[in-house]
Amino acid sequence: MKVAQLGSGTPEVAVVAGVHGDEPCGVRAVERLLDERPAVTRPVKLIVANEKALERQVRFVDEDLNRAFPGDPNAKTHEGRLASELVEELGDCLTFSMHSTQSHAEPFAIVNEVTETATELCPELPVAAMVETSMFAEGRLFSSVETIEVECGLQGSETAAENADRLTRAFLTAVGALPGDTVRRDLPVFRLTDVIQKGRADTYEVFVDNFVEVSAGDPFAAADGEKQIAEEAFYPILMSSNGYEDVFGYTAEKLDVLTAETIAD
Repeated sequence: MKVAQLGSGTPEVAVVAGVHGDEPCGVRAVERLLDERPAVTRPVKLIVANEKALERQVRFVDEDLNRAFPGDPNAKTHEGRLASELVEELGDCLTFSMHSTQSHAEPFAIVNEVTETATELCPELPVAAMVETSMFAEGRLFSSVETIEVECGLQGSETAAENADRLTRAFLTAVGALPGDTVRRDLPVFRLTDVIQKGRADTYEVFVDNFVEVSAGDPFAAADGEKQIAEEAFYPILMSSNGYEDVFGYTAEKLDVLTAETIAD
């Protein structure tokens, strides 16, 4: 784990990259900040988490780090020990954690719960949606540390790396660590409700777009040509034919749309 800092004093905000070793976009953003060393108005902790997995260009060494929190210093796995170290290092910092996905090119935010902090900050980020995953939070970083996660774009793409840099700077501006203003956007809010299982097959297909409502009775995916039909309407999230080994993605409900506040003259 690599730990660095911008500014002096005790940080109350942190940026985490490289939780998964096959998602280098956030690492690029952190490295750029360290190269440029921008003047900050409050200290920021910068962490590249799973260096061993990054070196091997694999998602994890022994187990998924983002399912291993809070971890254990005596764990038998690399990620189990690392999770414990990371929780201790982050402490009470409000944390911004960057990821990438194989399912959706446009950035979106993921939170454990729709808190006041989340509703305040996420509309100031260049993201298409905010997704609450409270039913599926076990072992994730935000189950142990107050965290806003972002999916920066398609895994391994140059666009995801560019998005990670843009998202990080927007976050740091929104929390007052970098000078400047952010643009507040209307932001739809979703909550994950169920897992869409994917049986063993040779070929998989997905017929729907993430964040676009699927009507009851519509086919949304297929395994070896056998279609799965929606029993009730839902919004697909993280849907991909090859993103996860045993699931297509998740069903979600739409909770709200956070509207941009009008700034009075």
